[in-house]
Amino acid sequence: MTEDRKYGGGERKPLGPAPTWEQVLERNSIERLKREKPLHTFLDELPELASKHYLDIPEEDIVRLKWFGLYHDKPKVGTFMLRIKVPSGLLAPESLRTIGEIANRYGKGYAELSTRQNVQLHFITLPELPDILGALAATGLTTAGGCGDAVRNITGCPLEGVLATEAFDCTADVEAAARFFYGNPDYFDLPRKHKISISTCPHQCDMPEINCLPLIGVVHEGREGYAVRIGGGLSTVPRIARDLGVFVPREEAIEVLRAVLDVWKEDTRYRLSRVKARMKFMVDDYGPEAIREKVEQRLGRKLESFAAPQSIGFTDHMGVHEQKQPGLYHVGVPIPVGIANGEQLIDIADLAASFDGDVRLTKQQNLILGGVPEARLDETKSRLLEIGFDVDAHPLHATAIACTGEPHCNYSVTETKTKMQELVAHLESRWGERLGNFKLNLDGCPHACALHWVGDIGLMGTTARETVDGTRQAYDLFLRGGVGPEQAVGRPLIRRVPTTRVPATLDRLIGAWLEHRTDGESFRDFAIRTTDDDLKAIAAGEGVPV
Repeated sequence: MTEDRKYGGGERKPLGPAPTWEQVLERNSIERLKREKPLHTFLDELPELASKHYLDIPEEDIVRLKWFGLYHDKPKVGTFMLRIKVPSGLLAPESLRTIGEIANRYGKGYAELSTRQNVQLHFITLPELPDILGALAATGLTTAGGCGDAVRNITGCPLEGVLATEAFDCTADVEAAARFFYGNPDYFDLPRKHKISISTCPHQCDMPEINCLPLIGVVHEGREGYAVRIGGGLSTVPRIARDLGVFVPREEAIEVLRAVLDVWKEDTRYRLSRVKARMKFMVDDYGPEAIREKVEQRLGRKLESFAAPQSIGFTDHMGVHEQKQPGLYHVGVPIPVGIANGEQLIDIADLAASFDGDVRLTKQQNLILGGVPEARLDETKSRLLEIGFDVDAHPLHATAIACTGEPHCNYSVTETKTKMQELVAHLESRWGERLGNFKLNLDGCPHACALHWVGDIGLMGTTARETVDGTRQAYDLFLRGGVGPEQAVGRPLIRRVPTTRVPATLDRLIGAWLEHRTDGESFRDFAIRTTDDDLKAIAAGEGVPV
């Protein structure tokens, strides 16, 4: 595969005939599995499944549990990760308290925040699941579509409704989309997972460029609505979402979302192979112009032409900032590598409830307390520090992202969160405030849950060709990626760095950047203007001048 085709460019190939459903079912075992039982009612079988020994449950039923947010923990001994969906990350205190209590009772007190504004618990067993799902439902939460071929958690700016600079408050639109898509049987049988984001944040902190179908809030000619992009995503085949070139009034948003999904899910080309079953491949094949025509045909009308706006610049919404509501503030709280325990979640919920505020999860695995009265800001920061989270911590505590990885994930081949904690401590000590908002992303496998393609430096776990310092764990380093105004997919320029040599390798790259940058140049811009060979030489410690 040529470089341009790999990253979504190059000449578009002519499409062959669409396969028949008979061909799809012959080739794709998951499509057969989805037709053997109705997935949206599969939890009706949970009491029977829970009564069996784990090893007596058919593997096909274990796969079906993914549609309700359950993945095998590692090792596969009958415990699961449970993914709780939180649209745009907005949590009432009582909902967060419930999650904390569930973590304590059933999940060994462990919880993690994800890059899609979910909360993930581990160590869950099937007999416990009915009580857990009931407790979540009582506070308005669900796991339906948390995994599997469905609409995953709808992400957005965590500050919807309170951000002083937002185009308009899209809370009602996010809630309406979640009510419509979550658990909807018509959208519980997609070709594969589908990721929607809806936001009106001018910083585009929800990263629309890496979502399947992002809506970007704008006010156009006095009307509130959305620009639409399509076909973003990372994993093993990264794509930056393309502009569909339309303006959609707010009241038509769900109708247009449905139309795009219908065009995709009814095309059998994207059901034949699981590898090619993402919307980004349909955009590769057809182009956004042809997809727009298909959507308009389904809607029975033309859509208004409009160019999607660009981000005004990076923000992670950390720190203390005034809300649009006078006298109230939102406080960004770094949660290093997204790990919290149940007691911490309960304490944060109680703190938010004490001033009638709320909790908002970010895509950087952090959280924000909303609705903090000015008179309680100092008290709130002090209480958070007592709980274990420092609002004034080094920015890297908020911008460094690591996937679930070891010890829980069956795909990870290296340490992730523990490795990132080591790297953050090292880089903070070595470089201090000179790093600024440097973004470090670390994944244990190619699936890119921690978005290694778009960090200033992305690390992806791999295996060294030989043992170094007693281990074969190693990382590929990805450079030149980013989101926002200069969005781009990174390139894996530095290969198989043994895990014990990663800190020194990062030091060399960061040191060269800080020594040779001009006019506050970002690390990404430094990497772009430096040749591949020079970057490799710097990383290897060969002292090549820039």
